[in-house]
Amino acid sequence: MKYIITGSLGNIGLPVTKNLIAAGHEVTVISSNPAKKEQIESLGAQPAIGSVQDETFLETAFQGGDIAYLMIPSDFSVTDYAQFQREVADKYVQALQAAGIDRIVLLSSVGAHLRKGAGPIDALGYLEEKLATIAGLQVKILRPSYFFNNLYAQIDLIKNAGITGSNFGATEEKLVLVDTDDIAKVAAEQLLAPFTETQTITYISSDERHPSEIAAVLGAAVGKPGTPWVPFSDEDAFNGMLQAGLNESFASLYRDMGQALQNGTMQEDYWKNRGEIKGTLKLEEFARRFAGVYAQ
Repeated sequence: MKYIITGSLGNIGLPVTKNLIAAGHEVTVISSNPAKKEQIESLGAQPAIGSVQDETFLETAFQGGDIAYLMIPSDFSVTDYAQFQREVADKYVQALQAAGIDRIVLLSSVGAHLRKGAGPIDALGYLEEKLATIAGLQVKILRPSYFFNNLYAQIDLIKNAGITGSNFGATEEKLVLVDTDDIAKVAAEQLLAPFTETQTITYISSDERHPSEIAAVLGAAVGKPGTPWVPFSDEDAFNGMLQAGLNESFASLYRDMGQALQNGTMQEDYWKNRGEIKGTLKLEEFARRFAGVYAQ
């Protein structure tokens, strides 16, 4: 079986690639970074180096593939990330159809059911819809929750203001958290398992904790017990992200995602369909990682 892996060798793509190769499959890894070529080859995979915005490149890279793993990469250099996401989604659909690939595992997200109103998640909902229009395509949609790694953005706040916070967390709703290793494990399992349905949706989570509890655990881990979670206004959250170095496009999208978390719409479908928690990393274990990064 030949697999096409988008997203290069990131926190999810690397373990997924290793698992597929260990299972005896042929793997092509798409990356925009020429420096990744040697590492990809060292794993026993075939590198395809080029831009996911290049339709001709993608169609060539997808040729001969049996199953594709799709994710829309982050690119903090673009001035309009939402437009970039939609362009990549359209290019993926065109390349899939040109190559005749009819089995897909899509890395989407909690909140994609909204289609609009969840910031950077909206384009994932857009891609879900586009894939659903392709006749004969079988799609396994993965919807992981809020990445533990996103909490590293709280380090400067703790150091400089003694608080954590964002423009959500003012209600009783818990924040659903997930570790990238847990996502990679489920992704590999889904890629290797038979495709038997037109579409499946799998939510992936590792822990469910209230933001105030997250603040307390992270604060204690870095020697600042009692660190509070402060719900910010949308304006303060937006300006804070700009000050942290994000451009207006990303800051606007993440502000909108925070709004969807605050009003409860982003996680509503998760709570309705969550099933079992599939991940193993818990907040206290992540806090030890957090403390290590904080100390650096």
